[in-house]
Amino acid sequence: MNGDDPEEGVRLLHRAYSLGAPDTHIDFYRDFAELYDSTYAASLGYIYPLGIASVLSGQQRPQGAILDIGCGTGLVATAIRKVDPSAVIDGVDISPDMLGKARAKGEYRDLVAADLTADCSHIATDYAAIVSAGTFTFGHLGPELIPDMVGLCRPGAVAALGVNSVYFVEQGFRDVLDSLETEGRITNVALHEMPIYDGRDEAHQDDTAMILAFTTI
Repeated sequence: MNGDDPEEGVRLLHRAYSLGAPDTHIDFYRDFAELYDSTYAASLGYIYPLGIASVLSGQQRPQGAILDIGCGTGLVATAIRKVDPSAVIDGVDISPDMLGKARAKGEYRDLVAADLTADCSHIATDYAAIVSAGTFTFGHLGPELIPDMVGLCRPGAVAALGVNSVYFVEQGFRDVLDSLETEGRITNVALHEMPIYDGRDEAHQDDTAMILAFTTI
């Protein structure tokens, strides 16, 4: 298949948005892993990881490792390293095949396979930052997972979690952030709306993500 095929990239994106149970993700990304960087990211001008790296770099984070949630093939880690070459980054993803692609890039200290909607007890809980692009979206993770992700952080850690902007509103992410703030679990909450793509694909040129920035307490 041609790696520079935006129409196929859009088809893959729409299929990803319609995923359901965790096993469907593993099956889908088994094939998508080979095409993700080329047929999807490159052909559609996927700049979302750069937005995550930008928001992360604008925060004062403590020393320690960064956890890339739903790390996929490692595009967020690559973007972070352009800003901070010395960053220590771990990744977690449900797809062994996507993790294999990420591992081959050598950007991560450690990579863990996990269904984040199930048991996360094997994931460390002392991260200095959490980041994510493309995981909090249609067919994937919802706002109910945000408190669990906060639980993976040490006090004073920072977040740059991207959420599809339409999904952010429809699923009530703002309410979850407000609850966490009221409970005294996070502070310094800010929302940064940024483009997901560079505009080369007309069908998705206006797609944006709301990047959730906050500090854990």
